[in-house]
Amino acid sequence: MMTDFGREEYARLAEKRALFITGLIVILIALAGVAVTIGSAGLSVADSYIAILAGLFPGAVDLPDRMVESNAVGIVWGWRLHRVLFAVAAGFGLAIAGAVMQGVLRNPLASPFTLGIASAASCGASIAIVLGAGLLSGGLLVIGNAFLFAMLAAAAIYGMARLRGMGSETMILAGIALMYLFSAITSLLQYLGTADKVQAVVFWMFGSLDRSSWPKLGIVTVVLAAVVPVLLWRAWDLNALAEGDETAKSLGVPVERSMAGFMLAASLVTAVIICFTGTIGFIGLVAPHITRMVIGTDHRTLLPASGLVGAVLLLGADCLARTAIPGTIVPVGIMTAFLGIPFFIYLFMQRRDA
Repeated sequence: MMTDFGREEYARLAEKRALFITGLIVILIALAGVAVTIGSAGLSVADSYIAILAGLFPGAVDLPDRMVESNAVGIVWGWRLHRVLFAVAAGFGLAIAGAVMQGVLRNPLASPFTLGIASAASCGASIAIVLGAGLLSGGLLVIGNAFLFAMLAAAAIYGMARLRGMGSETMILAGIALMYLFSAITSLLQYLGTADKVQAVVFWMFGSLDRSSWPKLGIVTVVLAAVVPVLLWRAWDLNALAEGDETAKSLGVPVERSMAGFMLAASLVTAVIICFTGTIGFIGLVAPHITRMVIGTDHRTLLPASGLVGAVLLLGADCLARTAIPGTIVPVGIMTAFLGIPFFIYLFMQRRDA
């Protein structure tokens, strides 16, 4: 039975988690309002919220004359809002994918990018750009190749781990091997490609939200709406796996099947996002760690809270990317690297000291 002291500790932790999640939601809403104002139209934060409400409820919101004259609603809904919401969805998904992989593999440095999935997507995009080869055509060629190769990498990791016996070390080693393989292929394609195609490959690999659109946001949202509830429903199994295979088995968790299912779900979310954005690193690595340090390791709250932290980080990074150098939009993947590398080094130093 839980003692009075245990109940008090649990109540304090629950309150801390609720405050943390509530604070993240407030920050995210405020940051979204600021992000919509970034640009040459000169909109204020209040103007951006009014424009969003006017788009949601046509005819129900009285617009000031200056907003009507500047077509503020058209600017916000046609150009800016889908980018902001895409940053939120992408950051949310990448962070949850990272939290799942770290839990399954029991490795604090695991993420969709350290396991080779991003390298595979970059390889697929490079093949499409340099060779023009792929299953789809036209504007979907690069997107289709990036998604296909990311999922092939996930399948290859699972296949190699299955041959050697499913385990966290086996899956990590398989991911590292594939990461180097796909990176080598991408480098070879860059070496053989023309200057224009190499430039296109490099820009894709930087990671950017410039290619966002309402249809792409819809696809990512549908995938997240389908996958995240399942992950939350199976959060107890993820807690058990994080404690070790033997512990999970003793609690009745089918270890191999659960590991495969969680890795597939995380890989699917990652592939759907990065096929549209290119390589955006460190969100899946950093966000779960920040969340874990604040609210603990229970994946029932760790997963959604990590998603919110990832959304805040990516949206904040995009705001910095659009304002750091006047007149220039820095690819958000570069900005997340600048933000993530110091934290990565901190984790490395803490791990060494342990």
